[in-house]
Parts: sequence; structure tokens; C-alpha cells
Amino acid sequence: MSPTIKVLLAEDQSMVREALAALLGLEDDIEVVAQVARGDEVLAAAREHAVDVALLDIEMPGATGIEAAALLHEELPSVKLVVLTTFGRPGYLRSAMESGADAFLVKDAPAAQLAEAVRKVLAGERVIDPTLAAAALAEGANPLTDREREVLRAAEDGSTNAELAAALHLSQGTVRNYLSTAIQKLAVRNRAEAVRIAREKGWL
Repeated sequence: MSPTIKVLLAEDQSMVREALAALLGLEDDIEVVAQVARGDEVLAAAREHAVDVALLDIEMPGATGIEAAALLHEELPSVKLVVLTTFGRPGYLRSAMESGADAFLVKDAPAAQLAEAVRKVLAGERVIDPTLAAAALAEGANPLTDREREVLRAAEDGSTNAELAAALHLSQGTVRNYLSTAIQKLAVRNRAEAVRIAREKGWL
């Protein structure tokens, strides 16, 4: 009999997390040995429970699933990484793969598909939702630089240039330049549209 696959589940919505744990618990060869609700708790839990596979939601407090994946990939490279998302955004797929993810699935995939993905990544395979893969190829790479993304993220709450400059320790002119460049790259009219489009594409 093959050894049980030890899984860490990181998901901030408790109902979703418990449902996923229950579904995976029905599999004879998979055991959910740790559950966390925050991205910044993933590494410690993975270390403590010596997990084989980490299932990571993208949108979590503390750190995103993509940030947690990058940290795990660096600190515990033997742990296989499966990123789960409600949002089938092509930019998220690209970011997840760049962070070392072995699989990228949308949450409404059948439970059997998730269990199979866990087994496949442990066997060294990559598992990517085919619809998302096609969309990511069609979309192309994220055109925004790290700094442009940082400024757009900070601008989501409607902060003024002066407030952004103070928060990011930049001059107002530099903030203006980053916002202007991002708006041009995304071919939109203003910062609100730039934030919306970048968020929709998974580029923030």
C-alpha cells in the first residue's frame, strides 16, 4: 500500500476550507494534516507537519497564495504546490507558475480532479486548468513593472497622489509618472480603470 499523502490546506473562508478537507478526506491515500486561514501561516504549518503537498488559495490575509507559494518553493522545495482560485484570471496563472506552483486549478473543478491533481504533482507532473492555460497564452505577459503594480495597488482605495507618495516614500512626481505609465500601458483613461483592468487580469 502506498504511503498517505500529507496535505496542507490554506484557505481563509472556513466553510470552503472545511468542505475541501472533507472531500479530500474521503480519499484513501490523502490526509489533510494541517489547515490555516492566513498566507503568512503557511510556511510554519508546512514545516511543523512535514507536508507533501500544499493547497493554496490566492486571496488570503497576511500573504497571498502566490506569495506563500514563492516562499515555500524557496524554503521547502520538496513540497508540491497546488494553487486554487475562485478567479480564473490568466495573470494569476502566470504569477503562480513563476512562483513555483506545480498546479493551478479553479475551485469549481470537480473534487475528483483536485485529488487527482494532488497525486499527479507528487509524481512530478504539472496540472493546469486547460481553459486558463489557453487564456494566459492569449493574454500575454503582465506589462506592468513591480513598482507600477505597487502604486496601482496602493491607489485602489482612492488615495490622492500626495497620500500615495507619503505611503510609498516616493515623490509626488514619481507617483504621477508610475500611474501615467500604467494607464498608457493598459490603454485606459484614468487610474480607476487601470486598477480595475489590472485586477481583472490578475496583474496586481
